[in-house]
Amino acid sequence: MRSILLIILFPALMLFASSTFAQSTASVSVHKPLQPIFKGETHNPVLKIEVLTTRTDVVADGITLELGRSTSDYIEQVQIFYTGSENEFSAEEQIGSSTVINETMSIPLQKPLHKGRNYFWVSVELNDMISLTDLLEIDSKSIQLNGSEYRAESDRPNTALRPAKKIRKANEDGVHTYRIPGMVTSNEGTLLAVYDVRYDDSSDLQGDIDVGLSRSTDGGETWEPMEIIIDMGEWGGRPVSENGIGDPAILVDRNNGTIWVSALWIHGYPGTHAWFSSQQGMNPEETGQFMLVKSEDDGQTWSDPINITNQIKQPEWHLLLMGPGNGITMKDGTLVFAAQYKDENEMPWSTIVYSKDQGETWEIGSPVRSNTTEAQVVELDEGRLMINMRDNRGGARSVYTTSDMGETWHEHSSSRLALQEPVSMASLIQSNPETSGYDHNYLLFSNPNSTAARVNMTLKLSKDQGRTWPVAHQLLLDENRGFGYSSLTMVDEETVGILYEGVRDLYFQKIKLDELLGR
Repeated sequence: MRSILLIILFPALMLFASSTFAQSTASVSVHKPLQPIFKGETHNPVLKIEVLTTRTDVVADGITLELGRSTSDYIEQVQIFYTGSENEFSAEEQIGSSTVINETMSIPLQKPLHKGRNYFWVSVELNDMISLTDLLEIDSKSIQLNGSEYRAESDRPNTALRPAKKIRKANEDGVHTYRIPGMVTSNEGTLLAVYDVRYDDSSDLQGDIDVGLSRSTDGGETWEPMEIIIDMGEWGGRPVSENGIGDPAILVDRNNGTIWVSALWIHGYPGTHAWFSSQQGMNPEETGQFMLVKSEDDGQTWSDPINITNQIKQPEWHLLLMGPGNGITMKDGTLVFAAQYKDENEMPWSTIVYSKDQGETWEIGSPVRSNTTEAQVVELDEGRLMINMRDNRGGARSVYTTSDMGETWHEHSSSRLALQEPVSMASLIQSNPETSGYDHNYLLFSNPNSTAARVNMTLKLSKDQGRTWPVAHQLLLDENRGFGYSSLTMVDEETVGILYEGVRDLYFQKIKLDELLGR
């Protein structure tokens, strides 16, 4: 009987010993970064697994993942990378992969670890079946070390990840950097994105910079090749590097379908920053020029540049330029761009530029608030406009309203309180209640949701015309640091699109209004 008891107890003792040995071998933590997963990119890190061990004889044998039911349909392959003690993602050392994608999948590894911290990355490549409104559920279940299984649940186990599209990539078409997005949806349903094409580096004007355009006729899933729609060339005997044009804003005349793009042209001032080099006066040799182009065929062809500086700028101002971002058509047909200028004392002010005759002539409003610059404008009720402004004081956005086309301005209850910012451009639009079928006319806002840095690109919704922006109606899209600018448009009556800056790239994503509403 004794020998039988020993045989029965021995496996239990071995299991206990193995578990004790495993627990003393390593500790595991998993971070799920909130960042886009890009269609068309081979490497998209979705999980970072940290293994901390005090031993030198530990081998990683495998990783087990859990995917959402539909997520497995959208993934072409999963790859595992090892970056040693380096905390940043790198695709240099691939140690495992699988193209057989299941809801629960184990990827075998054979990677010896060093004593201390070891980092593994789970990376995915998406297939063409995924739409930009689909969500991805990807989490780790466990990692196997020396034959023992370690539970490895992420710090955001219930957080879905979002696909995105890079509509412009750094160095694409020989361009160093793409910046300053503006985006609208035409009357035909075409998405039109404009941006700076910064050929030589990421610096602001002055430089070799043109205005580029990308079009999408399928809701942003695919984009046509870039077209340059404003290029001032070698005007005035100076080279292209001294005739830069950028900081575009775009609007659609909802009554006739004409699309307008405004941009700032700087002539001369080589090697200097336009914000400081532009001087008092009216001529291109003296000061920046407020330029327009228009398209009457849904953005397929564009007019020559139209200079309206003499209509709206005061000679004593040092500089006048647009928002940038997008403009609006008011219910009475008035076209409105947000604008900014530096007065005779070089103090910046936000304002509006508008046309009541479909772009034949243009007028300018009075200054809103000192030391404010890049702004966006929406129409609320009864012809009342709201302007939402970058405030150089930092900390939060300034918000004002006008009922007389900018002759007088009134501070809004949310001003300097409701929308934090790190001093950056932002976007503000309406959800188009005439076509949406929703109960309210919502306001939608995007910016880096931080006071410290251009991080945490966030989309927010207000049900009460901008008085409050509840956390329950906010979505963090990208926690990474970027250049920070963004532009919103309603892709259709149920979906909002956002075009925003990474670092030298431009990202596009789509979000259903129901997600923001918590439905």
